[in-house]
Amino acid sequence: MAKQTKATMDGNTAAAHIAYAFAEVAAIYPITPSSTMGELVDAWASEGRKNINNTKVDVIEMQSEAGAAGAVHGSLSAGAVTTTFTASQGLMLMLPNMHKIAGEMLPTVFYVSARSLAAQSLSIFGDHSDVMSARNTGFALIACNSVQEVMDLGLVAQLATMKTRIPFLVFFDGFRTSHELQKIDVIDYETIAELNDPSLVEAFRKNALSPDKPRMKVGQEAPDVYFQGRETSNLYYAKAPAIIAETMEQVAEKTGRHYQLFEYVGSPDAEDIIVAMGSSCETIQETIEWLNAKRGMKLGLIKVHLYRPFCVQSFLSAIPASVKRIAVLDRTKEPGSIGEPLYLDVVSALKNRPELYIIGGRYGLSSKEFTPSMVLAVYKHLAKNGFHGFTVGIEDDVSHLSLPLEETINTVPEGTISCKFWGLGSDGTVGANKNSIKIIGDHTDMYVQGYFQYDSKKSGGITRSHLRFGKTPIHSQYLVAQEDFVACHNQAFIGRFDLLGGIKENGVFLLNSNWSRDEAFYNLTRPMQETIINKKIKFYNIDGLKIAEEVGLGGRINTTMQTAFFLISGVLERNEAIALIKDSIRKTYARKGEKVVQMNLEAVDKVNEALVQIEVPETLPDKYMPMKKLVPEDADDFILNVIEPIMREQGDQVKVSQMPLDGYVETGTAKLEKRKVAPSVPHWLPENCIQCNQCSFVCPHSAIRAKLIKEEDLANKPASFNTLKAIGAPGYEYKVQVYIDDCQSCKVCVNECPKSALVMSPIEEERTKGEQVNYEYFETLPNDVLANFKETTVKGSQFKQPLLEFSGACAGCGETPYVKLLTQLFGDRMIIANATGCSSIWGGTFPTVPYCKNKDGKGPAWANSLFEDNAEYGFGMRLAIRSHRKLLQKAMQELMDKNINEELKSAMQYSLDNWDKVNEETKANADKIRALLPKAMETACEGCKILLKKVQELQDYLIEKSIWSIGGDGWAYDIGFGGLDHTLALNQNLNILVLDTEVYSNTGGQASKSTPLGSIARFAEAGKNTNKKDLGMMLMSYGYVYVASIAMGANKNQALQAIKEAEAYPGPSIVIAYAPCINHGFDMSLSQKHQKLAVDAGYWLLYRYNPLNKQEGKNPLTLDSKEPTVSVQEFLDSENRYAGLKNIFPERAKELNAGAAVFFKERYETYKKLAEG
Repeated sequence: MAKQTKATMDGNTAAAHIAYAFAEVAAIYPITPSSTMGELVDAWASEGRKNINNTKVDVIEMQSEAGAAGAVHGSLSAGAVTTTFTASQGLMLMLPNMHKIAGEMLPTVFYVSARSLAAQSLSIFGDHSDVMSARNTGFALIACNSVQEVMDLGLVAQLATMKTRIPFLVFFDGFRTSHELQKIDVIDYETIAELNDPSLVEAFRKNALSPDKPRMKVGQEAPDVYFQGRETSNLYYAKAPAIIAETMEQVAEKTGRHYQLFEYVGSPDAEDIIVAMGSSCETIQETIEWLNAKRGMKLGLIKVHLYRPFCVQSFLSAIPASVKRIAVLDRTKEPGSIGEPLYLDVVSALKNRPELYIIGGRYGLSSKEFTPSMVLAVYKHLAKNGFHGFTVGIEDDVSHLSLPLEETINTVPEGTISCKFWGLGSDGTVGANKNSIKIIGDHTDMYVQGYFQYDSKKSGGITRSHLRFGKTPIHSQYLVAQEDFVACHNQAFIGRFDLLGGIKENGVFLLNSNWSRDEAFYNLTRPMQETIINKKIKFYNIDGLKIAEEVGLGGRINTTMQTAFFLISGVLERNEAIALIKDSIRKTYARKGEKVVQMNLEAVDKVNEALVQIEVPETLPDKYMPMKKLVPEDADDFILNVIEPIMREQGDQVKVSQMPLDGYVETGTAKLEKRKVAPSVPHWLPENCIQCNQCSFVCPHSAIRAKLIKEEDLANKPASFNTLKAIGAPGYEYKVQVYIDDCQSCKVCVNECPKSALVMSPIEEERTKGEQVNYEYFETLPNDVLANFKETTVKGSQFKQPLLEFSGACAGCGETPYVKLLTQLFGDRMIIANATGCSSIWGGTFPTVPYCKNKDGKGPAWANSLFEDNAEYGFGMRLAIRSHRKLLQKAMQELMDKNINEELKSAMQYSLDNWDKVNEETKANADKIRALLPKAMETACEGCKILLKKVQELQDYLIEKSIWSIGGDGWAYDIGFGGLDHTLALNQNLNILVLDTEVYSNTGGQASKSTPLGSIARFAEAGKNTNKKDLGMMLMSYGYVYVASIAMGANKNQALQAIKEAEAYPGPSIVIAYAPCINHGFDMSLSQKHQKLAVDAGYWLLYRYNPLNKQEGKNPLTLDSKEPTVSVQEFLDSENRYAGLKNIFPERAKELNAGAAVFFKERYETYKKLAEG
């Protein structure tokens, strides 16, 4: 038996550990939730970690998953042991190569954190939809049910692929296994090397392409022989299961952990069994062990480990002879099929067992909860010979296929401590809890489990950490529902979420709030007070934010709350816990510098004094906090039945009938959320204000706005509603209004204000001053009042209603101000194709939508297809609009010769004469046509009526639409570049906005071809060693594409002018916008100021390339950047992504930074020459 060490890790880490051991090459591309595997492999390689061959893995990031698969195919063909990691849409892009790899009998292992496929919407969460789409590729498919199984079965796959010559796909459930932390036995590389057979690797290499032994891989076979060629591998697949089973035993001899292709657990004489694969097997096993022991039931489970090749003999031998009924559970859906894949395989395998009753059902799509109570419901349904095609875990009131949950059972092993932590994205809660579970797992003899639940907001979203630890193994692959310990890390959650609904008798509640010892209990809701009193809950309070701000950590309360947890819980001895926390801080933050380490250490030392136990009264007091009202009482059914439950984190209650059929939802619903998560908000000082509107211009969330208001409209204003006489607009008042309940406390507006007319103030003070009443009144006042100002100016543009408001973007986001500006300029006629990425998540997450409507009910129409095809998606929209307008124009032209209403005919003629113009006159004329059409149709002849009906059908296209394809640099520079280049080359009227964050922001900050030289990023842990791709220069080479590079914080007028020019240009345009990101590692309250620093240093260029200038004999290129006035090094030192490299590889940092300085200088000189030429 090999010596094994225990460590706490997640499934992605376990997979990366095994993959790194064998791989010589890894071709990778980021996609959630698999990105961590590639990140770890890259990080280990940069650190010099050696594999079993005593070499470092060559890690290459490709431009897409298709590119990664192609590189893997090539590397395998040339004889290198190669791997990759992917999920979901990424796996779909790899499928063509997978068929080739399997067809050519090339051994490899792909690791897949299985995830939903985009259907009616995208989902980043886990099920088997992607893997089931790969089941006909010829890859062997191995299912892992837990983190330990990822380690063990990953090793089996690596060994077996060389033995069988069949490529393997090892999969495990996205998030539930990929991101769950568990204490496992780690197989060391020495043991792995002992199991590896170098002769098989040698044989693989000998089969490689080589000019020394020239052969050719066949390119094409005709119908006479192709079929025969497909049948040549049959015997290899037939023999593979036995080889895999033998390999499982070889691994078991070293580890002591035995696996079978199909593993039966449960009663030896069971009559009812379930067949399943993935993490659900852990839950099913826990449930049947409890039911068999507690209730005397005879239930069983077959865990599928080898799904392809499906070994019928092994499957049949796993079924007890006593079995009468089988339920097959699939974690996928195949619309229109007679059953899902695993069910169909089971039925086929049991075709000679007619006495068995077999049904199939679906569960757990997109990481939907699958609990012991649901397992019991399946067994009850099966025992009654229930119907096939059932679902469990949802309420299907449309097709009535869902199973009722008749009782709730708790099967968690006795003695297991269960904890839940409610946090706010970016406050550090998740990171702290990951550290906590590792500390407990690595320094006690307890088993541990950590699972982390996220909503779809960015860094300001809600997080819930579910921690368990105990003396027995933990198989509970579902959320903590009955807690011993609950922590609420943000007081805004009280009254919004059910925080204590599942807390146990004598449990502990820890609150982070600024309330005093005497105030805290009275600021809880009545149900919370009742729970604390009735269940004898110990209640603690700490002002973690105060400590964080005192030591310089800003809003990151993670260290404070982690320390409080250990001091209260008693899991570890107090001094030992603090020592371990401090050791973890040194390891975690070393890269960020000694200053950050010391701030966190100081926070630990402050906790003991600040943590107080709240005295709980014996009876309910008169004072309490009322439940927060989230939606209006007269709201429609969708808001009441869908939006409100989801806002309260109770979306599992939503029924099938309440969901949209095709993914469409109404816009303008983000305003309902009023998250109230900002501890402090801007306070307007009118006496300092110069009415420049820059605060509104830069606000990432549209939470601060300006209006011009006619004096007569202020008759009923609240007493606290202060205004100024509008400068340059006689008869108008001027008002800056902060929406305090939608503000994210980013402070960007405060830092941008040139006259200190904004200061931060505690949110409750602002509420007391009447600011909630003020913004509610402000909302009722007319929008789009410009008086004498023009929307083409910075100030004038901000009197336009933003049709993007209160998004889920990070505080200080660099992307949203650009898109908000687009909506102010063009939103009433705008269609957006949005690439998957940050902007699709903060802009298009169900159910609340930040895009909204104006007073006329018009606003941006928005949709997302995929990541890679967004330019083509937007181009298709342009083609459709052009087609609609062509039909409309034709009908109106034919009507000009007809006897119809003269006023209507005149309006139509005006429209035809001004067909491409978009101004207030043409919009008013379009409204006139719409108004006149119904009456004209009443009196028209039959022939005219047909034409008028066509005009009425297409009346929405009287005004040209503004089509925008929007996305990040990962899309534009990498995965979608081919489509972007092609659609622009087609010379059609399509606008593209690239939100350039210089990393894959949405998947965690991986490098893209936009990432500059020397930047640390995921997949570039040692600093990127190539320069940034000059996308603008490449596209200017066409000569007929409008190209602009902008940075709002550096030059607002230039950004505004470029956007207006791009949209007005009668052809293809692209605007590349510098968008600072939280991944860059600087204070995001300075995101706009940071843009100016980037431009002043020559790091980012401002320019506009307008082909129309050539028609006037002018140079089409205008360089708006001035000569750099700041060194590039000063800019690089301001961001951790550059400065951090000095702490890891100082010499490399010096070399790369010097190279970057040369690159940026030469780039400026190149553009300067082109602009002057």
